[in-house]
Amino acid sequence: MPCYVYASLRKIDSYVWLAQRDGFDVLPESLLLLLGELRFVMEVHLDEARKLPVEDAEQILEHLRTQGWHLQLPPQETLATANHPVYTHSPQSDHDD
Repeated sequence: MPCYVYASLRKIDSYVWLAQRDGFDVLPESLLLLLGELRFVMEVHLDEARKLPVEDAEQILEHLRTQGWHLQLPPQETLATANHPVYTHSPQSDHDD
C-alpha cells in the first residue's frame, strides 16, 4: 500500500501517515491544531512484512484502512489516545450526512 508521510513543523518528531497524498481532509480538526503545518517527508510502499524502526507496520496499515491516517509520536510521548476513535471525526464527515 502506498503511504505518504508528513512531519509536523510544530511538534518535533511527530508524523502523520496518510493513505492519500495531501489527503488532509480526513484529519480531525483537533489533530490539525495540535500538529500545525505539515511538511511532506516521503512516500513509502508499506505492507505487513515491512520492518519499521519505531512503528508497527500492521497497526499503521489498519489505521490507514479504517480512518485514512495514522499518527506517529516520539517514543517518549504518552499521548496514547492519539489514534483513538475520538480523533477520527473530521470536518469532512459533517458534510457526508
